[in-house]
Amino acid sequence: MTAVFKPRRSALYMPGSNARALEKARTLDVDCLILDLEDAVVPDAKELARRQIVDAVTEGGYGEREVVIRINGLGSPWGEDDLAAAVRAGPDAILVPKINNPPDLQRIAHKLSVHGASRDLELWAMMETPEAMLNAGAIGACGKDPEVRLSCFVMGTNDLAKETRARLTPGRAAMTPWLMTCVAAARAGGIDILDGVFNAFQDEEGFAAECAQGVEMGMDGKTLIHPKQIGPCHAAFSPSDEEVAWARRINAEFDKPENADKGAIQVDGKMVERLHAEMGRRAIAIADAIAARG
Repeated sequence: MTAVFKPRRSALYMPGSNARALEKARTLDVDCLILDLEDAVVPDAKELARRQIVDAVTEGGYGEREVVIRINGLGSPWGEDDLAAAVRAGPDAILVPKINNPPDLQRIAHKLSVHGASRDLELWAMMETPEAMLNAGAIGACGKDPEVRLSCFVMGTNDLAKETRARLTPGRAAMTPWLMTCVAAARAGGIDILDGVFNAFQDEEGFAAECAQGVEMGMDGKTLIHPKQIGPCHAAFSPSDEEVAWARRINAEFDKPENADKGAIQVDGKMVERLHAEMGRRAIAIADAIAARG
């Protein structure tokens, strides 16, 4: 596999108003950092947070971590200035809250062009409103339009619960239809999707269960609110040694000249289809990307 793969097992929110947190973020073993200007920052600290995030991202030093800036909504008093500042700072992506439909993303993508954003700058979309759930397929389809730059959904389960009045209970029964709808929409659009946060960060057992549920749903990773959640999150969303070894084994068999035209072969007494080899390539890519980071 020649494409550069970005593991997004973990994405930790860090408040932009906390300078110490922004500094500590450079030392954390996390795949993605979401430097937050929105929910984690009170109104009186918005401008301070913006300056500190711009300074931190411009300074760099975050290594292989994917750096994302979550701006305030463009309908807020801070959104337009946040977007312009984020473009100047040059993160890997900008996370936009309250995306309701494709035109929301298209307007933001246009503004990125107006601000002269690098072509490498991506958009991530918060999926956290009832309207977004109803339009998930159309929003996900924006991932196929390079002009929109959409590369990832982020589930905003707290806001979604607030807006729908659904309860966030263990097992997330009320939330599951929306989560799976967004997984399907992300896959149809060829983008990644990250699960919502787990609020009770001291509840290790509950967090592990929700991570396992996210893996079963097909999520690429999970958003986090505390550094202590990183390790268990990686344990859940990283392929096991056995899974990677099996993926390498079946891919090696399908790569043999005598199997080039076969859709199914026998490997170690099991019938394996070519689609299993294709699925296994992702496990291999994740494992290789993790190993390359050391």
